[in-house]
Amino acid sequence: MSTTTTAGQNTETTIASLVQKHGAAQEQRIREGVLRVANRWNADDGDQTAFDEFCMDWFVSEPEDLTRLLDRFEIMLSSVGGHLGEIRRTLRRWSDLRGDDFPGLDDMMATFDPSPDLSDQFYRQKLAFVAMLNFPRPDLATMIDEGADWSVDEWASVRIGKAFGPRIPAEVNDLARELGHRASQWVAGFHVPVGHMIDENGRSWFEDDRRLLAHWIIREEVRAGFNDPEGLPCQRALMWVMKRQIDGTIPQAVMDGSTAEWDPKANTLDGKDPGPLLGPVRYERWLDNFHIAQAYDEHHPEHPTAIARKFELAREMPEDEVEALMISLLEAPVRRRLADLLRSILKRPLEAHDIYFDEITSDRSAEELNRLVRERIGDHEGMQAKLPDILRGLGFPDEEADFLGTRVQVEIARGSGHAMRPAMPEYNAWLRTGSLPDELGWDGFDTAMHELGHNLEQLISTHWVPRPALRNVPNTACTEAFAFLYQSKAMDVLGLEPEADAPEQWAVDSIQTMLAACQIAGPALVDLYAWRWLYANPECTAEQFRDQVIVIAADLWDRFYAEDFGEDHYHILAAYQHMVAHALYLPDYVIGHVQSQQIGAYMRGRDLAAETRRICSIGRLTPDLWTKTAVGSPISVEPMIKDVEAALDSMPST
Repeated sequence: MSTTTTAGQNTETTIASLVQKHGAAQEQRIREGVLRVANRWNADDGDQTAFDEFCMDWFVSEPEDLTRLLDRFEIMLSSVGGHLGEIRRTLRRWSDLRGDDFPGLDDMMATFDPSPDLSDQFYRQKLAFVAMLNFPRPDLATMIDEGADWSVDEWASVRIGKAFGPRIPAEVNDLARELGHRASQWVAGFHVPVGHMIDENGRSWFEDDRRLLAHWIIREEVRAGFNDPEGLPCQRALMWVMKRQIDGTIPQAVMDGSTAEWDPKANTLDGKDPGPLLGPVRYERWLDNFHIAQAYDEHHPEHPTAIARKFELAREMPEDEVEALMISLLEAPVRRRLADLLRSILKRPLEAHDIYFDEITSDRSAEELNRLVRERIGDHEGMQAKLPDILRGLGFPDEEADFLGTRVQVEIARGSGHAMRPAMPEYNAWLRTGSLPDELGWDGFDTAMHELGHNLEQLISTHWVPRPALRNVPNTACTEAFAFLYQSKAMDVLGLEPEADAPEQWAVDSIQTMLAACQIAGPALVDLYAWRWLYANPECTAEQFRDQVIVIAADLWDRFYAEDFGEDHYHILAAYQHMVAHALYLPDYVIGHVQSQQIGAYMRGRDLAAETRRICSIGRLTPDLWTKTAVGSPISVEPMIKDVEAALDSMPST
């Protein structure tokens, strides 16, 4: 074994000196700590003498002193990360929210970073080295194998030890902010004008000035069509709009506000050639995020791709396990029965867009739902005022309902809805949703309930976890589980009772959750396979990348969807705009649905509010251990499949 690192440190002499000082019982800790420091130490940090002196001075052996060191680092990281997080969050608000625009300045503020070289400064000022010398940094396999036996304090030590990543140069962070903001702003601003869209019969469906955010609101309008007996032609036309969003064939004149009738299937304006098309700009922005990843890759020798970092570091679930989970869901034989159920409800052969159908018992029109939201919730300010009462209605005790409900700030986003956690306990969570031009509307309220689930998790896992180092949940899939759970309560909050002959709610929830999980699993696999292709073809053009994404989407459709939903003219699995601005995020939705089903099933007959607080207070363990602690079993699709089979058995129509 080599005793000298690439930076020139002779680690064996340092280790021997420390063992002589602190005793043989500390040898393993000493060896691991010294090697961790040596792997990040460079010439600017000092010579061999400086390295030896640092390790001799800062290795902590006494348990009481290690406890004090852990406390100090928790406070330091909470303060530094929290205040910087709040600065960044605040400076994004003008570019995130609908309203007052200051062109140019809003983007400048959103991309301003008061600490662009923070990761490097932690090393230059030696704090990161102190943590690395004294706190463990186990790999994911060790965390999965041994984490169940660790105490809260041991988990906190691991989180502090892993809090310091590679030394990222300021210019790399600058590039990431610039390109990442450009991609996210393009997604947030991509509203397709549909006021002059016509269906296959020549009918217009929207007000002249209506614009639909791709892909989210296009999808929601497709869903709304399921409640309209005459809505099928509109749904088909919107799917052609979505197809042209995906492949870049929307006429530029449409995006510029043309008043000519746009037939998206034929792609004509007033029956004529539409002129220049939008082109592959969507894939240019997607490639922006790939170029960010490439810039980071060389600084992450242990996780040298964005894929590895997403699965091993951020998600803390092995890539092959997540892929297998999604495939096992899509291969479940019970999907044939689900397709039969959809055909019986829709009373026609299934089409590609029917993968978006998951409200199996709702027969309420969009107009009725909008009216109910208007009467019972009001606008976004009305929802904010009603949040404590909404939480009381969901079973939260008065004190908790007031505490949580008054710490959520409701606002209208430029793009899709999102939730932002408080970076420190002193601050509020932010709930962002969409809205109709003059009212919140059902879509805005439904999204707000989803984001409220995030906010509840965020606040509870900030205020009530056992230690600051364990704030948050293991990954975004865990918070998505609560988002989906509370979104399913939207009808309850509006006071809508199920019909007397309606199926039991658990059965409806189980079926709808699996439909939603299967709908998003395809796009999640497109996301993953597209990134694998990018790493295999890093010099590709935007046009080549677009063409390959379409091939991937078509292959997955034929493999997992065509048997039930027929031919896909639209490349529908490639529609999700998350792929463009939020790299490899979509698998979290699938895992979130799976966990949501597990949590929802566990909560049947239990107190929703009390269990939400208990589970969200567990802290940031690995996802499998967190789920096992929450509901008694690790993440698995089997409970969902069994619930769906039982649910279908309970429904006379199947």
